[in-house]
Amino acid sequence: VMCCCGPCAMYRRSALLLLLDQYETQFFRGKPSDFGEDRHLTILMLKAGFRTEYVPDAVAATVVPDRLGPYLRQQLRWARSTFRDTFLALRLLPELDRYLTLDVVGQNLGPLLLAVSALAALAQLAITATVPWWTGLIIASMTVVRCSVAAF
Repeated sequence: VMCCCGPCAMYRRSALLLLLDQYETQFFRGKPSDFGEDRHLTILMLKAGFRTEYVPDAVAATVVPDRLGPYLRQQLRWARSTFRDTFLALRLLPELDRYLTLDVVGQNLGPLLLAVSALAALAQLAITATVPWWTGLIIASMTVVRCSVAAF
């Protein structure tokens, strides 16, 4: 598991104590960071040689956004932490399960390709008043890949 989400995660105390200093002094681009702490801690655990495990019969509860504004802010925080912590996890990818590696690549490459294709399509629309066929193809391909990963 690449992200043990906060309210659903449990850690061995001895493992957490080993990483507590790194966890509490989380920085991004030279500034203290307070977002994505659950993903950050998961990656610190993996880098230290610990393993994470999904427990399908575990039961947990948390508070979730019930309005669009808070939901969008949550998704933005999650996206920022995904991109930031992927750089921390790059060295781990060869050691991870193939599915996790594919998931990490898909989580980061997919939105990047979507943004680039959308910007290129807007530029072409502004310049030539036509929409390129490849934009639809790229978006459809990304959807198929992402759905395939989830189905796998």
